[in-house]
This record gives sequence, C-alpha cells and structure tokens, in this order.
Amino acid sequence: MTKRGEISLNLATNVKPVGYLQENADEIVRTLSERGEPLIITRDGEAKAVVQDIAEYERTQQTLALLKILSLGRRQIEEGKVRPAGEVFASLRKGLEECR
Repeated sequence: MTKRGEISLNLATNVKPVGYLQENADEIVRTLSERGEPLIITRDGEAKAVVQDIAEYERTQQTLALLKILSLGRRQIEEGKVRPAGEVFASLRKGLEECR
C-alpha cells in the first residue's frame, strides 16, 4: 500500500480478471480512492485495461503536460530559440507603451 501521491511501479499486486471488476465494482471504486493505485484488468490472463481513481488520473495528466512543456523548453534551448529575459521584458514594455 502506498501513500497518496507516491508512485508505485509494482503493478503486479493489483491485477484482477474482468469478472472481478464486474462483481466488485463498488469495492474497487472505494479501494482505488483509498490506495491511489491503479488496478490492472485482465481478460484470458492478458492485461487489457487499467482502472484508476479520477484524482490520480488527473494528477498523471498534469504531470504529463508539465513534462511535455519541459521537453519543449529544452528543445527550444538546444535549437537556440531563446532570448535573454531582459530583452524580452524590454520588448514587452515597448509594446505596452505603443498600445497606450
């Protein structure tokens, strides 16, 4: 069992057949909320789906979005598509003055 917000890569302990999902939906939803760990659903012994608490899903999506932004920033730095902060602020000030 992990604390909320911690990452657990030991998914093998949370594997259940699809029939278990059908028969125990209420318990599964409650457990997902308490543990914060995803549940792997199998069909014919093969992993087919992941069921996850909505709060954990949203955190995962936010993390992925931040990682994409960081990756984009790193690529822009590598490609030299950056300007010094002072230059950017001066340009913004100039634009604001022209709008007045």
